[in-house]
Amino acid sequence: MNEIVENIYKNRNISFEELKAVFDFSEEEREELFSKARQVSINSFGKNIYLRGLVEISSFCKNDCFYCGIRKSNGRAERYRLSEEVISECCRIGRSLGFYTFVLQGGEDEYFTDEVMERIVGRIKRECPDCAVTLSLGERSAESYKRLFEASADRYLLRHETADENHYKKLHPGYMSLKNRKECLYNLKNIGYQTGCGIMAGSPFQTVECIYEDIKFMQDLQPHMIGIGPYITHKDTPFKDFKSGSVKDTLVLLSVLRLIFPKVLLPATTALGTLDPMGREKGILAGANVLMPNLSPVGVRKKYSLYDNKICMGEEAAECNVCLRNRIKRIGYRVANCRGDYGVKY
Repeated sequence: MNEIVENIYKNRNISFEELKAVFDFSEEEREELFSKARQVSINSFGKNIYLRGLVEISSFCKNDCFYCGIRKSNGRAERYRLSEEVISECCRIGRSLGFYTFVLQGGEDEYFTDEVMERIVGRIKRECPDCAVTLSLGERSAESYKRLFEASADRYLLRHETADENHYKKLHPGYMSLKNRKECLYNLKNIGYQTGCGIMAGSPFQTVECIYEDIKFMQDLQPHMIGIGPYITHKDTPFKDFKSGSVKDTLVLLSVLRLIFPKVLLPATTALGTLDPMGREKGILAGANVLMPNLSPVGVRKKYSLYDNKICMGEEAAECNVCLRNRIKRIGYRVANCRGDYGVKY
């Protein structure tokens, strides 16, 4: 086996020189890396793939992140906000289709106060008591996170985007801070959430040094989930002229993280499928074990435009569900009919 791959696997760690080297691997060396990561994933999870039903609850956002299509300053963005009833209905439909986790994702929309979210989470838990609720609503106070956890939210996803201070400043307006983003993640873990962080592979100004800092931060945080997808340019942002990230580098990073974090829940993202028709399958074969199909109403999906050319905009939930399950089956894996909690072997 490739010596670098073997070292990462044995040490659950990677040096800066090794990280530089893996991004320059030959095709044959990459296949060795993917194969080892795939085996580590199978050792931890079998051939189970965990589905998370994504409900995009709002395209309003108070922030102005330079890479994001729903940033506050994008006057071309179409704004919407799902009602509590519609959110609940999306989850009920999802449960009827065999989903056991729902991810409520949105911009940082100040309409969704603690009181509103407590009602929404409580309702989903009453109507789908065997399901997990994941929130992905950005930065909130520790008190807010605690209230939503006590309302029975199970998980929280908050991509840190970069652990490098200078890089963070190039991606975000001055009023946002990496220090606060990291503090939010540590708060979430301390409260008891299954906590997810993550980055965009190939984001503007990203270097191998940045990615190395990300890995070191993840090793300190020890997240339960890591969201890694390729950066994809949006035409109505300040980064409209930057090129998108690559599928190759994203897959390499997925595999490296699988070797370092053998038990972590690692999605093959929709962004991967946007850049490559087989991107999600390739992600699974590189060590990923989670997929997040869209349960949002078809009429609003195009409005939740974080990046250009996003896939699965016109498929009804049932149609998307059948398609995805067939795709998983074709590569020799199966959908796990369970919540897929971190640290629970199914």
